[in-house]
Amino acid sequence: MITVGQEAPAFSLPASNGETISLDSLRGKNVVLYFYPKDMTPGCTTEACDFRDYHPEFEKLDTVVLGVSPDDLKSHDKFIAKHDLPFVLLADTEHKVAEDYGVWTLKKMYGKEYMGIERSTFLIDKEGKIAKVWPKVKVAEHVQEVLQYIKEHLG
Repeated sequence: MITVGQEAPAFSLPASNGETISLDSLRGKNVVLYFYPKDMTPGCTTEACDFRDYHPEFEKLDTVVLGVSPDDLKSHDKFIAKHDLPFVLLADTEHKVAEDYGVWTLKKMYGKEYMGIERSTFLIDKEGKIAKVWPKVKVAEHVQEVLQYIKEHLG
């Protein structure tokens, strides 16, 4: 279980901007690392569009927003284009980073069990430590809550 104050698990993943992004390369900035189940689904679209709409405020607070899902880069490209997302999406196709952050879990839908992403957000401070964890995120007003926390504690 990831806890506040611990070193954030390192990662290096292919990104929608054509680069490979690692946590180490983001030292000196706050990082909102949000895990979501799937591109183009209703809840994930709402969450991504909320992060899009508040993106300038995150930038003013020296905070990078990164979305992570098991989708591949081709899927991410379509998602970004359709919703004009101004931030990078990371492709965790092997769900290794999701496992490292404890969000690759057993889920149930329509009586079937399967492994998938539990929607969760991690705020990583400029030193690479976990500043706040939002497990089992409910999409409504989540992005505003993250933004408010950064303003009050890391701004």
